[in-house]
Amino acid sequence: AVPRRKRRNGGVVCLLLCACALDQVLAQIRYSVPEELEHGAFVGNIAENLGLDVAKLSSRRFRIVSGARKQYLEVNLENGILFVNEKIDREELCEQSPVCFLHLQVVIENPLELYRVEVEILDVNDNAPSFPWSEFNLEITESAAPGSRFPLESAQDLDVGSNSLRSYLLSANQHFVLDIQTRNDGSKFAELVLQSPLDREQQKTHEMVLTAVDGGSPLRSGTAQITVTVLDANDNVPVFDRSVYRVSLVENAPRGTLVLKLNATDLDEGANGEITYSFSGHAPLKVRELFSVDSHSGEIRVKGIVDYERASVYELYVQAKDKGPSAVAVHCKVLVDILDVNDNAPEVILTSVSTPVQEDAPPGTVIAVISVMDRDSGENGAVDCQIPGNVPFQLHSSFKNYYTLVTSEFLDRESVSEYNISLTARDLGSPPLSTRKTILVQVSDINDNPPRFIQPSYTVYVTENNAPGASICSVTAFDPDSNQNAYLSYSILDGQIQGMPVSTYVSINSDNGNTYALRSFDYEQLRNFQIRVQAQDAGFPPLSSNVTVNVFVLDQNDHAPVILSPLPRNGSVATEMVPRSVDAGYLVAKITALDADAGQNSRLSYQMLQATDPGLFSVALYTGEIRTIRRFVDKDAIRQRLVILVKDNGQPPLSATVSIILSVVDSVPESLSDFGDLSLSPQAPSNLELYLIVSLSTVSLIFLVAIIVLAAVNFEPDNPGNLSQAYCYKVCLTPESAKSDFMFLKPCSPGTPRNNAARGADNLALSSQSRCSSVNNGATTPNEFSAIAFRHRHPLSTVYQGHAHTHTQANYPVHNGTRTRTGFFHNGAGGMKALGSEQEQMETCRACRFCHFALIERERGRNCVCVCVCVCVCVRARPRVCVCSVNIH
Repeated sequence: AVPRRKRRNGGVVCLLLCACALDQVLAQIRYSVPEELEHGAFVGNIAENLGLDVAKLSSRRFRIVSGARKQYLEVNLENGILFVNEKIDREELCEQSPVCFLHLQVVIENPLELYRVEVEILDVNDNAPSFPWSEFNLEITESAAPGSRFPLESAQDLDVGSNSLRSYLLSANQHFVLDIQTRNDGSKFAELVLQSPLDREQQKTHEMVLTAVDGGSPLRSGTAQITVTVLDANDNVPVFDRSVYRVSLVENAPRGTLVLKLNATDLDEGANGEITYSFSGHAPLKVRELFSVDSHSGEIRVKGIVDYERASVYELYVQAKDKGPSAVAVHCKVLVDILDVNDNAPEVILTSVSTPVQEDAPPGTVIAVISVMDRDSGENGAVDCQIPGNVPFQLHSSFKNYYTLVTSEFLDRESVSEYNISLTARDLGSPPLSTRKTILVQVSDINDNPPRFIQPSYTVYVTENNAPGASICSVTAFDPDSNQNAYLSYSILDGQIQGMPVSTYVSINSDNGNTYALRSFDYEQLRNFQIRVQAQDAGFPPLSSNVTVNVFVLDQNDHAPVILSPLPRNGSVATEMVPRSVDAGYLVAKITALDADAGQNSRLSYQMLQATDPGLFSVALYTGEIRTIRRFVDKDAIRQRLVILVKDNGQPPLSATVSIILSVVDSVPESLSDFGDLSLSPQAPSNLELYLIVSLSTVSLIFLVAIIVLAAVNFEPDNPGNLSQAYCYKVCLTPESAKSDFMFLKPCSPGTPRNNAARGADNLALSSQSRCSSVNNGATTPNEFSAIAFRHRHPLSTVYQGHAHTHTQANYPVHNGTRTRTGFFHNGAGGMKALGSEQEQMETCRACRFCHFALIERERGRNCVCVCVCVCVCVRARPRVCVCSVNIH
């Protein structure tokens, strides 16, 4: 079929391609094709005619939509050709309609385009005319006048146009001719006209052949046999009131409804005057199915379903004849106009629906193409379509009875993911009929929303000493988008924790946001840190957001208290000295401990675990100060052993113990000897004891020799006198400070009895209660030495009675981080000479290296404090008494 310009008579195949300015319904195209073509017959190149790219037909989902019950036509998407898919029978498709069209809609997506296609089905002469009966019998009285008409049964031809019934032919005879007439609908019927009088006596019957021919090429025809029986004369024939009756009947009138009552009269009497009514022979079969005629009353009633949409007017041919012999039938025509009622609701057909639609589709995007129709006529067939006003869509009218559904604003899938749009089609009849159609419009997602965490930040707490791989927390984000755009993956952003990459501390499950520790945390090294977690969707382009996770490491009681002071000496227990004369409440020592934990885990408490005499000392619960409970008595042991328990407040609590030996002292020698004893470790070599014994023996011998020599010198005439004063000394020993001076303070009070001077020339106070270090600002701590007061009876005090003495104090600078102590000595000439340097001191007191009278040694870090009290016998003429201190190492 080739597209051609349309002509008024419809006989020329045409193509109409017109641009349409309404929405996306772009054009209309028309083809014509004869009926009865086989499958695959060419109709037209629709892709070429519409100017479409054949290669894109499949990708754009090219398709045709037809309202017919069968898919008569189809398109080859490879070449764009429209072809016959199933044989078309025009008579079945359109019955007796003068024109027959297949209405198609071509729908193309991406973007949505709509084309209307009309395919006219051309009739071919495939049906011959036919009569309802093959033989007709007519009875005509011999008295019938020439010109009398006798209707004949009409032939039917299913074809239309030129192929339909065109004429009737009557075989040659002497008495009858045909008169061919045309009805209002264009159909033909024939009447038999008496041309010359009949004579029953000459010929009782007349036989003729009636032929119906169409206008097709080649011609087709159908025949019927007519037999006319000549009857004896009947003087009068029935007469109708009217030759033509016209009545109106509403469609869908119920069966039995009276349409019209005919009335015919006959002037004869008896049987010749009794009239019977019936349909004429040429009344169409369709009329006989819808209506009936009462043979006695002449009432025409509804027999079938009268539908205005099938026919708006019916022609009924009714005859009346009497019952007399040679009765002659007379005829009338009844025109029944069918009145339309609003009995058909509108029909809604979704020609195309483009769903889902992207949420960022601009306003005016076509969603669906809708066609509506109403089989009623006039106002009853006028249809109006509406949609609710609370949806972001509008309905636009395009072609007649065609609407497009378009967006009126931007859509948001996160707010509404789909719409059920109720389309209402309502006609203008009274009462109006309506049809509702629900259109489901789904909104497709675009990646327009970044992930969102359910919290602005996260704070989590992790107990230290956690197992590697332990879960820390779970961060959760959500994305309002859908499908791929809502699939989230989690990651930890790059960063550092204590100079190390954050990835060495924690990891995260990319699917669910569970965060895990990669190492065991130590509260004492790392108390808190931050990580940045990112959630990223899988859209294109991907969107992301991040959140801060503050991780606080909780302390666990994993550190026992550590004793800082007092410290044990040389592997032995810690020792302190307590003067016997102290009162109750005297601070003996202070336990200093440290717990590396925090909070309650580092809160320390002290308690006495063991004591030689539990009633003698007490320890403060929270300060660790050891104080005397009462004064010492003679029966108290001079060496008290205390075991102090230091416990933290963790759960479970951890503890440490420290043992302290307290020596109750009266004098310096006693205390010093005690220190000497305590300094010896059980593992010390045995020869050390031998050295001490030899040293003590040597000192005793020196004392004895010195006394003898001094006694002899005392009797010399030039002796300037005797030493008359006892001197007090103070040693300030502070291990934390390098400054510790041995100072000569002052002579003892003059009021001191001479026998006191004889008993003890020197008072040596060894105290740490006043700290020499500026760090502790004079505070008393357990690191300080306990006050040790003792009196040393100088062995040479009587020798120097009466002598004049000069006392000099010299402070030496620090050498290599140590401070040289001040050295004092007394010469026989009656004066004290101060050593000018360490070298001078060491040369003068070289003999002291072998005559140590007492040794005090305590370790504190790297420092070692030594105090030497000795008597030196030199090669000089006069002996000297020397008290010196050596360097702190």
